[in-house]
Amino acid sequence: MSDAPPAVLKTVARPPKPSALSNALTFGWRAMLKFRHVPEQLFDLVMTPIMFTLLFTFVFGGALAGSTSDYLQFFLPGILVQTVVFNAVYSGMGLSTDLGKGLFDRFRSLPIWPLAPFAGLMVGDILRHLIAASIILTIGLLLGYRPEMGLPGVLGAFAFLVAIGFGMGWIFIVLGLLISTPTTVMTLGFTFLFPLVFASNIMVDPATMPDWLRAFVDVNPVSLMTTAIRGLMNGGGSWGDVGLALIAPALITAALAPVTLALYRRR
Repeated sequence: MSDAPPAVLKTVARPPKPSALSNALTFGWRAMLKFRHVPEQLFDLVMTPIMFTLLFTFVFGGALAGSTSDYLQFFLPGILVQTVVFNAVYSGMGLSTDLGKGLFDRFRSLPIWPLAPFAGLMVGDILRHLIAASIILTIGLLLGYRPEMGLPGVLGAFAFLVAIGFGMGWIFIVLGLLISTPTTVMTLGFTFLFPLVFASNIMVDPATMPDWLRAFVDVNPVSLMTTAIRGLMNGGGSWGDVGLALIAPALITAALAPVTLALYRRR
């Protein structure tokens, strides 16, 4: 009688180890599925900028710019920046929620690229930014906003929004790793963001501000981002404005991405 193992037990070559890109895409798909299973997320993310757009345009637009149409032309690029910056807070909230449920303990035990779960969070962020920005732009077009640089300017502005959202997201991912409750992440996040957003040139021309406040507004990263996106959409800007606005997101990414990985491994 032959001692050879049966054919069903024949060994086969081990499948190749998934690449970092493959891991990241898998977690990105998980982030996309969240929108299907939790559609109310989009409602929360979109309603606030819609309310800001409508209220500021029709309540304050005439007083601030002389007419609602002129104010909308000034205000809409800024509200896109505000939307992306505020939406970045939800990265930390989602991470804190997943950590509380023990999902990241399971992810850490898997033989995957360590940053793959965070790459999935970033994919979810990009989708949120693009969906919210598209809705706001559509409402602006219906109200009379016209991007003077046309479609190329809009596409450039959306790419710029993704870049600043990616950079700002690291702040709140670190908060999500350090803080165990999503509501606390949200409270701290908006406490940090409100002075940056409202003490900026999103809603009004800083020329009307006191000198001490204008000095802060002129160097506020949110103001630099708003100036850059106005240039991309309405003209009158420069690539230097875009480069200057991207310094803060680039520095945040370089500083906090390693911190994120270190905190993740320590937990």
